[in-house]
Amino acid sequence: MGDLVLREDRDGAVTLTLNRPDKLNALNVPLFKALDDHVAAIEADRTARLVILRGAGKCFSAGHDLGDIAVGEKLPRPNFQASVIERLADLPLPVITAVHGHCYTGALELALAGDIIFASEAAKFGDTHAKWALTPVWGLSQRLPRRVGTYKAREMMFTCRTFSGREAERIGLANICVANEDYESGLAALADSILANSSFSHAANKKLLMDTDGLPQSVGLAHEVFRGEGRGPDMEARIAAFQNKTAKVS
Repeated sequence: MGDLVLREDRDGAVTLTLNRPDKLNALNVPLFKALDDHVAAIEADRTARLVILRGAGKCFSAGHDLGDIAVGEKLPRPNFQASVIERLADLPLPVITAVHGHCYTGALELALAGDIIFASEAAKFGDTHAKWALTPVWGLSQRLPRRVGTYKAREMMFTCRTFSGREAERIGLANICVANEDYESGLAALADSILANSSFSHAANKKLLMDTDGLPQSVGLAHEVFRGEGRGPDMEARIAAFQNKTAKVS
């Protein structure tokens, strides 16, 4: 898989790190190939319970490698990068994208694949497609307005303005923003809080949310009742553990 994306495993959490720090983790085709290989491996890994995507060095990613665009990218298949992002977003387990420093344009499209965007105060989000006479092709026009609302998305796309981590949290782009010095500890605490809960529920709830996105409420409610996954195989053990714990306390 090469070194363009690094993988680290800890207690069910898989951390994927974009690893072109000398290029501010600019996104080129070889990096996307490495990311695609890692996502495919996670799909087949029954021990993986959470994915964290982050960047090495000074930032998450400065965005799509403009040098690649200028010389003409050779893709392994049409719409390759978009399909990799979609594959990451569709993983049946929680995905956190952890953003520090730059997260511009193509990098923002990649970050939006996360179920949760975790940011430091120093994070800098922006969509600069219009600065380069480009339009999104990796999903931003659909995912961004679902997070921040259509009119805030228009503002971001029209102005190409940079938003800080705190601003991103305020408009709903980032779920969580922490002080720079709390970035690593806060990310670890978030991961632990997710890992403490049922992977069955995480996968079932994510599927339920994705399957009903955009449906009228009445249709969505019917889907929840009649097509939800119901009880997981770990339900009885979890309830028993809770009852034993409370019994000991009392």
